[in-house]
Amino acid sequence: MTGYGRGAAERSGRRATVEVRSVNHRFLDIKLRGAALDPGVEEQVSARIRETAERGAITLTVHLERRGPGAAVRVDRAAARAAHAALVSLAEELGTDPPTLALVVAQPGVVLAADDADDSGAGEAVLAAADDALAQLFSMRAAEGAILARDFQARLAQLAQHIEEIATLAGAAPDEARRKLHDRVSRLLDGETPIDPARLAQEVAILADKSDVTEELVRARSHVEQLRTLSAGGSGAIGRRLDFLVQEMGRELNTMGAKSSAIEIVRRVVAAKAELEKIREQVQNVE
Repeated sequence: MTGYGRGAAERSGRRATVEVRSVNHRFLDIKLRGAALDPGVEEQVSARIRETAERGAITLTVHLERRGPGAAVRVDRAAARAAHAALVSLAEELGTDPPTLALVVAQPGVVLAADDADDSGAGEAVLAAADDALAQLFSMRAAEGAILARDFQARLAQLAQHIEEIATLAGAAPDEARRKLHDRVSRLLDGETPIDPARLAQEVAILADKSDVTEELVRARSHVEQLRTLSAGGSGAIGRRLDFLVQEMGRELNTMGAKSSAIEIVRRVVAAKAELEKIREQVQNVE
């Protein structure tokens, strides 16, 4: 499921901005980027995501800054001395004016901000901002889920229609098999030898038994109803259950196709499998 959220919060002079993005993924993959966080804060953020998500590649980016006059800095005196010595040497070599203090402190590593994750204010701000961002993200994912549910219902209706057409054709299959077998035997005998009705009925019964798809139809109808119920408003995470039912439906359709020799039944099975494949692609994205 896809989505985006952004949250900001300020606690004890520390401001945190959190952006979170989610894209489709069969499993849950969490990535935290941006400012370094205390391991305990990282775990709390990850736990908040796991509480409400089971699938998706979720990337959470954290930006931290200090606010107001309390924004503390730290001067690395050793780095400042080393930078000054290097700049003085370079100025002498080039014959230019000696370096100013402003130039020295502008060098990387000389003036450092206090650690962005070393105080409780930073952690509290990050968690508050993350809550806001995740609420927006999951709201977007829920809206997408509602659209997917409607699409599922339409595709399931088409799939159910194919299954009912297969059932109708399968019910007429024994009579069709009897007619075809009778015609084939008549051609072979050239009408000179009468056909034994009992033997013909026996052969038709054997063919009908081999091509009987009653059990598969019963299970397929059950799978369709379960898919409808789940996609219409199943509680909790339903993605894996939908995935399992789609897989089982595919097996039933494969068996129907393997058992049936009637071209019309095979055509309906192919059409049903095509519709099921479209459902399968969307199911991979469902929470």
